[in-house]
Amino acid sequence: MSRLLLILTLPPDVAEQYRLRLGRLFPDLTLDVVSKTEDVQAPLREADILVTFGQMMKNLSIELTDAPKLKFIQALGTGMDGILDQPALRPDTLVASLHGVHGAPVSEAALAGMLALSRNLQGAVRAQDERQWKRWPARLLHEKTVGIVGVGVIAESLAPKCKVMGMNVLGVSSVKREMPAGFDGLHGMDELLDVLPHCDYVVLLTPYSRATHNLFGVRAFAAMKPRSYLINLARGGVVDEDALMDALKRGGLAGAALDVFAHEPLPPDHPLWSFENVIITTHQGGFCDTYVDLAMPILEQNIRAFLAGRPDDMINVVHRAEAVA
Repeated sequence: MSRLLLILTLPPDVAEQYRLRLGRLFPDLTLDVVSKTEDVQAPLREADILVTFGQMMKNLSIELTDAPKLKFIQALGTGMDGILDQPALRPDTLVASLHGVHGAPVSEAALAGMLALSRNLQGAVRAQDERQWKRWPARLLHEKTVGIVGVGVIAESLAPKCKVMGMNVLGVSSVKREMPAGFDGLHGMDELLDVLPHCDYVVLLTPYSRATHNLFGVRAFAAMKPRSYLINLARGGVVDEDALMDALKRGGLAGAALDVFAHEPLPPDHPLWSFENVIITTHQGGFCDTYVDLAMPILEQNIRAFLAGRPDDMINVVHRAEAVA
């Protein structure tokens, strides 16, 4: 009998949805659901299948050094850092992502960040807490330019929404591709510093890799408009946080909405908490009320295909033995 280990640090009711649905779909699987580091190692030694978020593997400091039976890892997100960068990951271990399900939730998170910053909603919340009647003019998205760095499923969902708001939309892509609907221009990553001076908003959606580590550092922030905003929904490692804080302090940009950070959870004493022009959310750009519904079709197809010995029927497989041979 195969054994599935589900590693989650989610609200109990959400974790229970995964447990119940997977249990109904695969009654012959032994299912272990854990959310604490100290509870992982014993079931990990017996698991054939691991279902988890890569970020949670990092947050819980979980390593695959003692997982002799593990043959398949199904990520619950798109980002594969925390999984593919595991030194003990064997070449014959299949890894799949949830690519394709984040268009709606993350694009809405991007719009929320842009609107909140433009209307200084963080200032309004502080004024409400202080029972102060304060007013200021909102900055409109209408006729502004947004640069979307990383053009994939999410960007393709976000761009038309931005057009509805009356925005000019520029994309920056790491791969050559035809310009998707909703974009007014598409540029290569080597043109990033040329695109940034034209942007009132910059939305980061690019995957994290060696190539994108600290992609937004001193040079990128120097190229941005002083009245522009940064919205990071990619990975914390894409942004040099020291360079970001320096830019915010000297007025190099107007503000930022940050959902991801180099170290998560963001430590309570981190200076970013104290910036009044920064909105901090807790890595929940894709976390929504229908996320389990979005995830389950991929989970069901991939687990069924794996159990049946049909890896070619699996979708979103990102790591195979031949890929690293």
